[in-house]
Amino acid sequence: MKLLISNDDGIFALGIRTLANTLAEAGHDVTVVCPDRERSATGHGLTLHQPIRAEMVESVFHPAVKAWACDGTPSDCVKLALWALLESPPDLVLSGINQGANLGTEILYSGTVSAAMEGLIEGIPSVALSLTSFSSKDFQPAAQFANNLVSQLFQKPLLDIMLLNVNIPAVKWEEIVGVAITRQGVRRYVDVFDKRVDPRGKTYYWLTGEVLEDAEPPANLNLPPSLPLDTHVIRKNYISITPLQYNLTYAAGLEQLSNWQFKFP
Repeated sequence: MKLLISNDDGIFALGIRTLANTLAEAGHDVTVVCPDRERSATGHGLTLHQPIRAEMVESVFHPAVKAWACDGTPSDCVKLALWALLESPPDLVLSGINQGANLGTEILYSGTVSAAMEGLIEGIPSVALSLTSFSSKDFQPAAQFANNLVSQLFQKPLLDIMLLNVNIPAVKWEEIVGVAITRQGVRRYVDVFDKRVDPRGKTYYWLTGEVLEDAEPPANLNLPPSLPLDTHVIRKNYISITPLQYNLTYAAGLEQLSNWQFKFP
């Protein structure tokens, strides 16, 4: 398959190198276009008021991988690849492997998910891959599963264009229990701004935070309640796969608002 790979951890991140090399060694046509530095939690930001530069990178990936480093956001990278750098569209856009989970409401901030979402917006099936640890450096089990997933998508293409948000527990391959198709959960944080003073005496703030709780999403989202939550299965060493879309229309809200009446002069 022809694959486009991006991330938000930057061109030198171990996660994207492990993913790209594994897929190239499996015989896929791999192109990497990703930020030249870490751009985590940038959401779906695009660069509009300054030029975007991209340079080819050598000696970082497998010799068969074509790689570009871009000074834009993760979404910039995928958009630039699809409209300027690639001669033809890829069969699949992959983003990751991210250092850290993208579960529940975290996906709203995630540069990893946003890079994959850019592929989806352009009509290309996409996959976001995350290792659920900020410290583990063993990306090989996640890359091995990504290779299996790409093979599955080649043999059985998705009937509808969607984004698969995949989170892989940071354990050895033989410790992974299985794969669960999941709903997006709700992850709430205690956001704390650490107030500090710089060497020039000026005050600045550093955003920190920790998970307060993993909660059920609202019951009126018309989702099958029998499906487990992504935030729950990962604790039991299951790989979580959640299908996502970019249409955020609130269906139940449409019904509620349909009875509103407005008067105009």
